[in-house]
Amino acid sequence: MSLSIVDYELPDETHNLYDVNFFTTRIHTLVTQTPSFVTEWISQFQPTTPLIVGLDVEWRPNFARNSDNPIATLQLCTGPHCLVFQILHAPSVPTSLSAFLNNPLYKFVGVGIESDVEKLICDYGLSVANFVDICGLAAEVYGARELKSAGLKVLAQRVLGKELVKPKRVTMSRWDNPWLTPAQVQYACIDAFLSFEIGRTCLSAAAI
Repeated sequence: MSLSIVDYELPDETHNLYDVNFFTTRIHTLVTQTPSFVTEWISQFQPTTPLIVGLDVEWRPNFARNSDNPIATLQLCTGPHCLVFQILHAPSVPTSLSAFLNNPLYKFVGVGIESDVEKLICDYGLSVANFVDICGLAAEVYGARELKSAGLKVLAQRVLGKELVKPKRVTMSRWDNPWLTPAQVQYACIDAFLSFEIGRTCLSAAAI
């Protein structure tokens, strides 16, 4: 797998920028806890133009019985543009984000996205108007029922022909930390990016 990350190490505590390189694609990634930077990121997209958006969330692993830790990060990705919003540490959730998620012209795609959407509603009152699970979509497009229960790793290989490694030390890491490590940023970005790419590829194939 060809994967690397460049940390711009900005001096501001409000946000940081990264370039995540996945094979031949460079994904420009904004990591922030600050609502105004979320609004600025969203402003690059026209609300009247249809859009496909990869969506994923991360939270601190639930090790204790009956524990249900809240979502710590919300990742959104469209093309080479990714946002990692540390929503757990944000002073507020911007209305721009609520409007973005509720735009019926935008199609949000991801693995098991229904449960992520439900958790966004429970944890932050954020609803998503239009979403598609890429597992069911890929199963339909490729005529392979087993893809309905596939994870992102299997889908990336089947749909994009790309190998994905998901190290457990990152998957099960402290996503509620106020400062994410480059490895966490890379992981979070790639999950959202691959959700976008797989969703875009399958939606295009389904439309043919």
